[in-house]
Amino acid sequence: METLDGWAKTVVCGRARLGGIPMGVIAVETRAVEVVIPADPGNPDSDTRIITQAGQVWYPDSAYKTAQAIRDFDKEQLPLIIFANWRGFSGGMKDMYESVLKYGAYIVDALREFEQPVFIYLPPNGELRGGAWVVVDPTINPEVMEMYADQESRGGVLEPAGTVEIKFRRKDLVKAMHRLDTKCQEYAQALASAELPVKERKTLERQQKEREELLLPIYQQVSVQFADLHDTPGRMQEKGVISEVLKWKESRQFFYWRLKRILMTRDAKKKIRNANPDISSRQLCSMLERLFLEAHGNTKSYLWNDNKSVVEWFEKELTQTDHSVIDENVKWISRDWILRQIKTLVQENPEVAMDSIVHITQQMTTAKRAQVTKILAAMDSGNTVENSNGDSAS
Repeated sequence: METLDGWAKTVVCGRARLGGIPMGVIAVETRAVEVVIPADPGNPDSDTRIITQAGQVWYPDSAYKTAQAIRDFDKEQLPLIIFANWRGFSGGMKDMYESVLKYGAYIVDALREFEQPVFIYLPPNGELRGGAWVVVDPTINPEVMEMYADQESRGGVLEPAGTVEIKFRRKDLVKAMHRLDTKCQEYAQALASAELPVKERKTLERQQKEREELLLPIYQQVSVQFADLHDTPGRMQEKGVISEVLKWKESRQFFYWRLKRILMTRDAKKKIRNANPDISSRQLCSMLERLFLEAHGNTKSYLWNDNKSVVEWFEKELTQTDHSVIDENVKWISRDWILRQIKTLVQENPEVAMDSIVHITQQMTTAKRAQVTKILAAMDSGNTVENSNGDSAS
């Protein structure tokens, strides 16, 4: 369901469902669109103007629309998927005057503050270039942002032709011709002779020039293809700028299981963090991975990378009312955190701690007080006593 459809038509945003999960979507209009600027009623000399905007480009209005949509989705707590297919920002004088840089920075600010999962996906035959790559780079918010690319997509700050213009200009192409082409080598060897007549030298120089002009388009095309190899999804994954290379036919299924895994992982982390607020995100990930491997065996450690298997394990654990591994660990984590708090209180303010213990024992039943007395006596003697729950206290 598209929203804000009448404004900044080079960007398409709306709300959708992925396997029943509500999401926000931002996509790109690849066709050129016309923007109608109405006449100013206060100026009789003004007239209606029609401006054409190219597709796959961020203009001031479309950049502002993108940032506004991201903030709306965050307020609604919707996960977000961005089909990134931009060649960059429009950098004309008029766009600079209309604050295209400011609205581009709005996108970065919105993504930096986003708290829900964000997928950046380069679709088939799509490309992400220039400043457009910068404002959706996952390093802006690595906790929630992930980037994926289709097999047929391309990504990089410069397009291949622009890279060649900077890194492999005409003089470099001529050097490559003289190094690789046999006829160019023959001409160079003949011209190196000091006894060559002037007329024959001019003829060889002309033939060499004609040979260079003949080979130049071929070498130019090969150099562009070589530069394009640096923008392939395999190269992007090797450099670590994307998480995985996807196939278009399998992308919907992949994103469904990936999103479901992220959401269920967040629920499990929230449950553990409620038991111990001091635990870090890295410790939570390591703990969940350890529990998963204990349930499936270390020989099946590869299943941790399978989103569907992890989701099925989470569903089993989070819906279980008894004998849940996660719940058992939450109970012991909460116990350890409370004991640390009590120990800190006793060390920092023993009088307050003693008053608290007396107050707690007054509210206990006679049997509980007797049990506490027995545990304290065992602590003095160095023995181990089991409480009513079967837990040992020494």
